[in-house]
Amino acid sequence: MIATLCSIDELKEAKKAVDQLQASHPQLFDKMVHIAGLTRSLQLKYQYMGCLIMDEDSADCLPNIPYSSVLRLYKKEVQTLKNDEHIGALKKLFTTFKETGYAKISLLVLGRTPESLVGFSSIK
Repeated sequence: MIATLCSIDELKEAKKAVDQLQASHPQLFDKMVHIAGLTRSLQLKYQYMGCLIMDEDSADCLPNIPYSSVLRLYKKEVQTLKNDEHIGALKKLFTTFKETGYAKISLLVLGRTPESLVGFSSIK
């Protein structure tokens, strides 16, 4: 579990960056919305999603899914996002707002407001 303490200013900056990503790379953004929504629907950790996208070690946040076929499908969907020619723009956003956390960035992508994400949380 990743716990982050975010200021409203930090979240507003992240929201601006998310909006810029949507404006400059709408297809990439749509793929990210799909992956973030799929992550939520499958009840996976956003941290796991972020690790897969950023090619980081995901051992600490491996999902507890009894069906390997579901995990294979999920990874295939994430790979589709990673194969986008503009994936560097998303990776830059994740790197720039590393302290904000993959979960909060994902929730901003899914339409949550910065104000709704202020303060301490333990979003996975």
